Amino acid sequence: MRFYDPAGTRYGLPTYSYRLAPDSYATRRQLRARGLRPAGQPIAAQLMWTSRRTRGMRVAYLYRIDLARPVRPMTPGRTAALAAANRARRTCPICGRDAGYVIPTSLGTCVACADTPVAAA
Repeated sequence: MRFYDPAGTRYGLPTYSYRLAPDSYATRRQLRARGLRPAGQPIAAQLMWTSRRTRGMRVAYLYRIDLARPVRPMTPGRTAALAAANRARRTCPICGRDAGYVIPTSLGTCVACADTPVAAA
């Protein structure tokens, strides 16, 4: 019970260990799975646990479910803007073709252009 502090005296926010948070709180992902969003409310509590993978302390912020609001629906304009942004991420700046995948930022071009040897000047 190292991280159990529902009053928030030790960590500044009500803090719970993994799987011990009340049902009235949810993370952003849990809200999204229910079709809700935090809607500008402040962080209400936090989950804390130690991670074996990172060998450190991990934190997940919790929001009150009763203050959450429904997710805004996608409008045609937002859908078109999202499609254009994804198309730009797939278009190679050298050959101008749609690569069919998101171009890696480490290469900056599609794999075919990155593998093509550059002619010596």
